[in-house]
Amino acid sequence: MARVSLSPEGMKKASLYRKFEGNALRCTACKHYCIIAEGKTGICSTRGNIGGKLYSFVYGHPAAVNIDPIEKKPFFHLNPGSSFFSIGTYGCNFRCSFCQNWDLSQFPKQEANFSSALANDLIRKRSGELAPEKAVELALQYGCDGIAYTYNEPTIWAEYAEDIAKMASEKGLLNVFVSSGYETDEALDHLKHIDAYKIDLKGFREDFYTRNCGTKLSNVLDTIHSVWQRDKHLEIVTLVIPGENDDDAQLKGIADFIAGISPDIPWHVTQFHPDYKMMDKQITPAKTLIRAREIGKKAGLNYVYIGNTPVENGENTFCPKCNALLVGRDFYSINYFDIKDGNCGKCGKPIYGIWHKAKITNL
Repeated sequence: MARVSLSPEGMKKASLYRKFEGNALRCTACKHYCIIAEGKTGICSTRGNIGGKLYSFVYGHPAAVNIDPIEKKPFFHLNPGSSFFSIGTYGCNFRCSFCQNWDLSQFPKQEANFSSALANDLIRKRSGELAPEKAVELALQYGCDGIAYTYNEPTIWAEYAEDIAKMASEKGLLNVFVSSGYETDEALDHLKHIDAYKIDLKGFREDFYTRNCGTKLSNVLDTIHSVWQRDKHLEIVTLVIPGENDDDAQLKGIADFIAGISPDIPWHVTQFHPDYKMMDKQITPAKTLIRAREIGKKAGLNYVYIGNTPVENGENTFCPKCNALLVGRDFYSINYFDIKDGNCGKCGKPIYGIWHKAKITNL
């Protein structure tokens, strides 16, 4: 955490914080609950205390803007085949050694060494400008079905996300949060217009989270419970890393935890590819992912998917009652769909998800 010599001119004041002692502030966006002295920043290095007020250096300054299929996030139980206007900024409250978007998430920390003045300058030089109303305008212009807050951890720019989401919701667009699950209750309450969350459950041991992510497993589990209690659509992803979280105990722990909340929550077990600071690991064998799927099914989960590698029926959705094929997927293309009014097209069983519309993209 470093000293700031900045003017608040041109920056957006954050709302997720409260006064602490003196001129210090406690940021309430994520569960680090950083205490930020005047002239310093929090762990994410994108939220700084200037003159006793908290400012977001990334508000209105995305680092990545694309149009993605919803399956890429991945959401499999949310309007298959739909496209989402996707926005990400720089910065993160995690420091995952296996991060596959590290060029976004770990900047400006890696270059600025937590110097707020330098971080803000670097962010502005590298980022574009995109006001909330312009983001919604572009999403509609390109025929998107919603907006995804993704690529880096959107919790650290929750104010920017909510301002966009409110306008998007008014235009009939869905809003989805692609997150590592460190939102506070204050942040979840603030994000009133987010319809769905994809949360990474990266492992099931505290030492895994402490060593690899700089965070706590218990906090992520609490966030998952909180999202579910708010009646938000929820899907869980585990990147399965050889020698780190691929043992039966952790996989069973994750599966049992999800099933204990609801057996309908989709669980995606995805293949790891060496990246960032974890180049010494091997690619996850397909047999490991198949074993994880079996563990999930044995735990009672109705929907377990294998991602990042082709496995027979790894990404298809089947009815948990009659086993009929409901959604056929070929990577990001949808080639079959048989869900009617949210129910199995064969036996009528309700199927968890948001099924307002689907697009067959590959006949």
